[in-house]
Amino acid sequence: MSTTSLPVPDRSPRLREALLAAAFTADGLLDLLGAPAYAALARSETVPALRATRGDAPLDTLVRLFLLQHPVPYERARAALPLAECVEDGWVAHVGDQVRAAVDVRPYSGPEGQDWYIVSDLGCAVGGAGGIGSREEGVVLGVGGASTTLAGITVRTPVASALDVGTGSGIQALHASQHATRVTATDLNPRALDFTRLTLALSGVAPAELRQGSLYEPVGAETYDLIVSNPPFVISPGARLTYRDGGMGGDDLCRTLVQQTGDRLNEGGYAHFLANWQHVEGEEWQSRLSSWVPYGCDAWIVQREVQDVTQYAELWLRDSGDHRTDPAEYAARYDAWLDEFEARKTKGVGFGWITLRKSAAAAAGNPSVVIEEWPHAVEQPLGPAVEAHFARQDYLREQDDAALLTGHFTLAAEVVQEQVGLPGAEDPEHVVLRQNRGMRRATKVDAVGAGFAGVCDGTLPAGRILDAIAQLMNEDPVLLRDRTPQAIRLLVEEGFLEPVPSAG
Repeated sequence: MSTTSLPVPDRSPRLREALLAAAFTADGLLDLLGAPAYAALARSETVPALRATRGDAPLDTLVRLFLLQHPVPYERARAALPLAECVEDGWVAHVGDQVRAAVDVRPYSGPEGQDWYIVSDLGCAVGGAGGIGSREEGVVLGVGGASTTLAGITVRTPVASALDVGTGSGIQALHASQHATRVTATDLNPRALDFTRLTLALSGVAPAELRQGSLYEPVGAETYDLIVSNPPFVISPGARLTYRDGGMGGDDLCRTLVQQTGDRLNEGGYAHFLANWQHVEGEEWQSRLSSWVPYGCDAWIVQREVQDVTQYAELWLRDSGDHRTDPAEYAARYDAWLDEFEARKTKGVGFGWITLRKSAAAAAGNPSVVIEEWPHAVEQPLGPAVEAHFARQDYLREQDDAALLTGHFTLAAEVVQEQVGLPGAEDPEHVVLRQNRGMRRATKVDAVGAGFAGVCDGTLPAGRILDAIAQLMNEDPVLLRDRTPQAIRLLVEEGFLEPVPSAG
């Protein structure tokens, strides 16, 4: 594990003031670099940003120092920073007539435009085809796509307590600080807790309670209103890198984390995880994940991607820079991954989101468990759509078919209708309803479904609408009422129709 000493956060407000004064912010970077160079940084390509920072303004200096990790002349660093304090506190090092960064400091824009900073190990910004390229066991990464995805899917209602399991550089704890009275962050790696402390301090938010240990071990039997985790979910032959390899066989770490969550959630509380899971020969992946859902919890599990075992092994070998090692060593490591998958009869690896919610209905033996595959684009942040999903499940659990027909519905915002068929044909082959918000789903409907959705404005009960459609289409209204509730249920479940609360 790296033994490099880390900065002390005591005087971070002074450093924060200097960074803000120089416009070393997400917006400031975009203005300075321009969109192409800014996007290239996300791919770990630095040449465009180096070209854009050849000036001598404080912002040029800070970008080169903390983002690009190039040494800068002492006098330029002194013009941009409270340099003596930064050297003394360990943020930078003074070497000869130059100054070098001791840590990676990256501007990050909060959900309401807050100017935050993520502090991580040098050279470990996430992104780029070559991976982070670090093989140190205890390395702490910055913000990557997985981190921002988890932040986006998290429900952000105000809560008394939040827990970030496996906090890393602290981005989830940073988000939770905005809507949780008390934030606890844990990590097996003590350096990660130090980085989280730096991230929160430099971002100007309240400190979190930091505890070292694995999974739920550091919090014992304590319970929370919100739990989030971007765990070390990689399914690998060993536990070489703390930030990604869980150290348990196969997908056992993710399974254990999810299964143990039920005892740590308060009633009505949410838990959000990113996870990998095995696709095992002779076993349905949906059944595998269904067995993970703890007693007393509803669940929504979305598989976003599946890779075959060779793609998966190559991805993580590149992540740690093994593709740049001796070819024989690379081949041996690749072989070890394939041996691991063969021994476990793993034919592929799924990646996705797992959301749990503690509910009285689930505790009473009637949980809502939705497991689906959705590899298509979604609208982030998705947290409001996640909360709405569980609200719709609550509604549907309480409505039998007769109750659905007495209910009132409105068409969800930004749902459009598409008609598909041959040009010039009198009638379309089929009609598609498509969402432009949230999950951005699309579903085929028949003429009845399209007509029903089109007139749902909350004024008439569903049964009355079906009676009118039956009259227009010369259908038996009783038969239409019998066969349509399942279609209405599906349109509600997927968010195309929204129930109108009863006046009573």
